[in-house]
Amino acid sequence: MGHAVTRSKPKTSPRWHRRKQARPAEIVAAALELFVERGFAATKLADVARRAGVTKGTLYLYFESKEALFKAVVRETIVPVIAQGEALARSFTGSARELVERLVREYWRLVGETALAGIPKLMMAEAATFPELTRFYYDEVVTRGHRLMAGVIERGMKNGEFRPVDVTIAAKLAMSPLMHAVVARRAFASCMPEGFNVQKYLDTHIDLYLHGIAKP
Repeated sequence: MGHAVTRSKPKTSPRWHRRKQARPAEIVAAALELFVERGFAATKLADVARRAGVTKGTLYLYFESKEALFKAVVRETIVPVIAQGEALARSFTGSARELVERLVREYWRLVGETALAGIPKLMMAEAATFPELTRFYYDEVVTRGHRLMAGVIERGMKNGEFRPVDVTIAAKLAMSPLMHAVVARRAFASCMPEGFNVQKYLDTHIDLYLHGIAKP
């Protein structure tokens, strides 16, 4: 009497699972590169899919439009930097002065020194053409970053480190030189006969800002 042959179902490759789960991250990484290289308008979803190593149909499984993809890029790259700063501010036990300097330097390390620096520059270049995306970026990144810095300034005023100032404007002034540094480094550094020494620029900004806001 013959033995029945039991056929087991083919196992799905763990590698395939990892590949499928990694696809959204790979698509976001490819989109970041292309948005920075070409701008939002000139970037085509087909090009993003090609660079990510997926089909355009696969890309649409995760992102319904180029706008949705851009929002995912922002939420998965720059927004976590702001969230990291918020966590630092909550746990920081040093002075408000030290925290201002730490936040400025950390932002530059995580954004200014990486591919993420292309996103603020991109938003400034295309703000008028894509107002809906500009509003999204302002709400999700700019406003949240200013709110974080404003909280630190208020902390310094309450504990006597900082003199009374307009907190909203002071927060913007703490961050604005970082945006200038992004643009200067990426767009104008080659035109500056004196060059653009980022570390010296940041040191001077922090020194002038903290002396200016310090309580006598």
